[in-house]
Amino acid sequence: MTADTPLLIVRDLAVAFDTDGGTIHAVNGVSYGLREGKTLGLVGESGSGKSTIGRAVTMLNPPTSGTVAFESTDLGTLPAREMRRMRRRIQVIFQDPYAALNPRMSAGAYVAEPFRLHRPEMGAPERRDAVAGLFQRVGLDPRFAGRYPHQFSGGQRQQLCIARAIALKPSFIVADEPIAALDVSIQAQVVNLLQDLQAELGLSTLFISHDLRMVRYLCHRVAVLRRGRLVELADSDTLYEDPRHPYTRALLGAVPVPDPAAERARLRAMREAPAAAIPEAGPLEEIAPGHWVARAAGA
Repeated sequence: MTADTPLLIVRDLAVAFDTDGGTIHAVNGVSYGLREGKTLGLVGESGSGKSTIGRAVTMLNPPTSGTVAFESTDLGTLPAREMRRMRRRIQVIFQDPYAALNPRMSAGAYVAEPFRLHRPEMGAPERRDAVAGLFQRVGLDPRFAGRYPHQFSGGQRQQLCIARAIALKPSFIVADEPIAALDVSIQAQVVNLLQDLQAELGLSTLFISHDLRMVRYLCHRVAVLRRGRLVELADSDTLYEDPRHPYTRALLGAVPVPDPAAERARLRAMREAPAAAIPEAGPLEEIAPGHWVARAAGA
């Protein structure tokens, strides 16, 4: 892999699910790249396919078609044993930290599990030292290692999940709505922790969120997803200051404004403006360097 090659390249990703009512195409024709040490924000309304993409690129739910190349290796072609070894380099932070934790496992045992699975040569004292260091790195007291998930707050549970995710020093992390289940007062702490870890470890991150303000703060590039298709992809500042697709403009227009007068004007304009029909997304076109916008389907 050369310096100019993205760490992750996704081409024509599609994910479909067979149900009693027929086949549901959750993701269709998604392509993007993610460079080393960068964060790509993936935004869209609930049900747009964001989490499905996150699970597909990590092979938790393998794609129906398309390719996911990580460090120039097509993950879809790897046998189970090779994929397990590759997971040292690829980790996930899930939306609900309590659901991600094993209620029967102490916090220390949970964070130590990656070492037991992938570093069997480590002895128990070395594992304890490594776990204590990870607790400190994410802002937890190592003395809490003997506690169980129900004894932690929501923010602390997410800190445990982050500690486990970075235990093996991965190159790529999928952060799937990592702050959605947290109080507002805790969200900034977790986001700042993720930002610090990215700078310290050189992480590349796919940050999945519906919080557009947090995405702008954290992400270098932003991809907008609608009904399983990308409608716009651009650098963060470009997308927020010059959105081109009508769906992107609608998303940004729905963000509350921290000014009562401006917020009333925004809501009044939304009520008075005729509802514009948003076309189905077709192929992406590069309208400016690095700025891609979907044509209307069939155009």
